[in-house]
Amino acid sequence: RFVRRIKIRSMYHSIINPTMLKKHLLIFCASLFVLSNVTAQDDLLSELDDDSVDTSYELPAFKAMKIGNLQSTKMADKGDFYLIVSHRFGALKEGFDTFLGLDEANTKIQLLYSFWEGVQFSLSRESYNRTFAASAKVRLARQSSKMPFNIVGYTTINRNTLIDETIFPALESNDRNSYATQLLVSRRFSENFSFQIAPTYVRENLQNLNILPEANHNQFAMGFGGRYKISKRMSLNAEYVYNMSRPDGSPFDNSYAFGLDIETGGHVFQLLFTNAQSTNEPGFINNAEGDILFGFNIVRVF
Repeated sequence: RFVRRIKIRSMYHSIINPTMLKKHLLIFCASLFVLSNVTAQDDLLSELDDDSVDTSYELPAFKAMKIGNLQSTKMADKGDFYLIVSHRFGALKEGFDTFLGLDEANTKIQLLYSFWEGVQFSLSRESYNRTFAASAKVRLARQSSKMPFNIVGYTTINRNTLIDETIFPALESNDRNSYATQLLVSRRFSENFSFQIAPTYVRENLQNLNILPEANHNQFAMGFGGRYKISKRMSLNAEYVYNMSRPDGSPFDNSYAFGLDIETGGHVFQLLFTNAQSTNEPGFINNAEGDILFGFNIVRVF
């Protein structure tokens, strides 16, 4: 018995209390906010010190395209080409049976280019459900002395190519697709601290009632994320996405991620822990498995 939705992997029970972890994560975000008001640093990244920066605008709120899994308001400059490699291991609870999740790793390779200032497009392929994705990101407003926020629109379409038509004989081509649209609103409160909210809409065309208690193709979520710079080249990042449409009895959890950004020249390395193996929006917002795992993003700009 099924209705249309992407194929979902089997679930595990985390050895870490998810309620306590969520509480600690929220406390961590709150602590970042408090620290931002009592500390300050004069050191700015050499990239941001470039004389070409328009001083009528505030410096970027985030240094990478993503906070962890969640999109940030960071935009590519016109003509910039990005290569982004994202890697998520399997659940840490499996221990050395899977070499701390190495045997169940998910990899995503994304190519991103900005043809016009404030507009960027990307194509990617993720091994989780063998998903192809295309996305677009558009800057709507930029923080300045007259504008208190950065506002960015983001949309993506994902196509799951792993679904087997022999298992779902009534499968139609459009059943493989899922979509997400986000409004990203951020503010750089100080040289060290930035915060973002992300109201989100997700549409999944295929749902499996053998796993879910009821069908809900259209879901709404609210994402929260922050960045706190601890040195010239390093920052702490954290995010939490609350799915407001998830039915009672769903085996999936709200997504979270926390970790460390390390900047080295034209690279940004993001080391993180999360409870979602997919790095695509429909995957981690609607289908976070719950077990904590390690992952990283590598961002290279050309």
